[in-house]
Amino acid sequence: MSGIVGYGVYIPSYRIKVEEIAKVWGDDPKAISRGLVVNEKSVPAPDEDTATISVEAARNSLKRAMIDPKKIGAVYVGSESHPYAVKPTATIVAEAIEATPELTAADLEFACKAGTAGMQAAMGLVDSGIVEYGLAIGADTAQGAPGDALEYTASAGGAAYIIGKENTVADFEGTYSFTTDTPDFYRREGRPYPKHGGRFTGEPAYFKHVLSGAKGLFNKMGTEASDYDHVIFHQPNGKFYIRAARKLGFNEEQYKTGLLTPVIGNTYSGATPLGLAAVLDIAKPGDRVMAVSYGSGAGSDAFSITVNDRIEEVREKAPKVGELVANKNYVDYAVYAKFKGKIRMS
Repeated sequence: MSGIVGYGVYIPSYRIKVEEIAKVWGDDPKAISRGLVVNEKSVPAPDEDTATISVEAARNSLKRAMIDPKKIGAVYVGSESHPYAVKPTATIVAEAIEATPELTAADLEFACKAGTAGMQAAMGLVDSGIVEYGLAIGADTAQGAPGDALEYTASAGGAAYIIGKENTVADFEGTYSFTTDTPDFYRREGRPYPKHGGRFTGEPAYFKHVLSGAKGLFNKMGTEASDYDHVIFHQPNGKFYIRAARKLGFNEEQYKTGLLTPVIGNTYSGATPLGLAAVLDIAKPGDRVMAVSYGSGAGSDAFSITVNDRIEEVREKAPKVGELVANKNYVDYAVYAKFKGKIRMS
């Protein structure tokens, strides 16, 4: 099967603390932090969007892949916050990294798992021999209505993966998906903020799909939790992530590296890809990794991955997740609201 040839990430430097948001709405910040397992989140600058985040992540992935971008035959950008309703983000990225014109490109949307859907599509094209390399990106500048619980978690960031067969840093062993029509979260055309069906959010939505996706991969691969050195899950909040890990038999040593929600919030389509990148930043050759995404609506994509020796050759060639997490500048709620366009003229 194909593997990861290069990976790159981007996280905006601006942050807002849970206490700052709670102060505006009269909530208890300690209860919020404890309940959601989140302390602060990333905030996109006024000149940052899914396209700029995707371009930065893609350029960083090329630094590690060390390939001619003209060899990339497919570009997929998964997001639920594409800057244009009609105009692909993928073509902007492809042009910016000088991969055009001989390639196929498309935007994907499946709530928070559009990035991993792109990875699967790229894997298929590479494994079939249709393209030499495919680029899959998961990125978002997530929306949360003023005063909504999503304001505490909806953040910004993304990760890009170049997939191919030669000179890989990690290899795909298998993938498995689990999908149903479960209406836990949606946003209609033209609406600025999403709606979430509270009673659907946990058990029939997130946990049913994440656990089923993971167990399906276990069955397909003949593995169990103890066979993996690291595991990553989609992380709408830290609480769901940890609960899913423990339900499947993983311990803290296995799941802690990929848990980024406490420090950058939920980057939606970027969440699982960023968590995987954080693991690749520290993984040793031979380590086995499991990654399970989740997208409302609803579905999960699960991957079994083995890290190989080349990871140590390329790791330092682009910014690591931890470096971007540490590069932060705090803003207050007024600046945050301005950056996110929450203040609108009637």
